[in-house]
Amino acid sequence: MQDTVDAEVPMDFLPPDEHPCRVTVRMRYNSCDPLAVQLTIPLPDDSSVTWVFARELLAEGVDRSCGEGDVRIAPAGNGRPGQVLIRFRVREREARFATDADSLVAFLDRTGEVVPIGGEEQHPCFRWHLEAELKSIGRSSR
Repeated sequence: MQDTVDAEVPMDFLPPDEHPCRVTVRMRYNSCDPLAVQLTIPLPDDSSVTWVFARELLAEGVDRSCGEGDVRIAPAGNGRPGQVLIRFRVREREARFATDADSLVAFLDRTGEVVPIGGEEQHPCFRWHLEAELKSIGRSSR
């Protein structure tokens, strides 16, 4: 059985040397990919970009700084109590967003009702998704 959690979360886009800009970001969780969350950011030209990263990273980032790669999440501090910073990086370019921690926790709570955090490997779709990804990697490495 496949369950999906969708949420629209207001975030502040924090461009360097400019004023923040409020955007509504769509967050999505699908039980058939129980380890991941999707965050879709609207762009000014009516297109969007979607980032997929570990649900655990999002959960940990609400309370402490985490992430070593293209996605980093941390409590904001610096005059933004109750806020969380999410940073996406591609090569030397970076996009930063700030959002209310309560919004992220509410989303995570809803995902936990579908697949408990820490119980991802017991979900029936986990093995299927893992095998599909490994086959995909095998095909692309030939």
